[in-house]
Amino acid sequence: MSSPLTPEELLDLARQAAARAYAPYSGFPVGAALITDDGRVFQGANIENASYGLGCCAERTAVFHAVFAGAQDVRAIAVWAPRAAPCPPCGACRQVLVEWRPRDGDMDIILEGPDGVMVRSLESLIPLSFGPRNLETEG
Repeated sequence: MSSPLTPEELLDLARQAAARAYAPYSGFPVGAALITDDGRVFQGANIENASYGLGCCAERTAVFHAVFAGAQDVRAIAVWAPRAAPCPPCGACRQVLVEWRPRDGDMDIILEGPDGVMVRSLESLIPLSFGPRNLETEG
């Protein structure tokens, strides 16, 4: 990850974000922190709803904050949950991350594993993904 933050620092920001989760139904708070191509950092936490399917995961909350602020490429995202190590993004979040993966490379997924910090590529979590590049037309 080429950023002013280390994976450990980004993971610490994800831990801080988890403290702001709204998870009264599952009791499973999750935090995420990402860094964009221009070095900005955005955090998110899961936000549940009494109508269960209407909640939003921490990763998507962070991505949506970044996009709303005008970000284009997400270079890395850290995800943390106090009750699960590691806590990888769900399938829906993986698909959203594909949308904001840098055009010139991949995205680092930073997790806390049983032996410390783990860094994986988005490609390793969702190989042969479908995204914006598949919809480009020539001409």
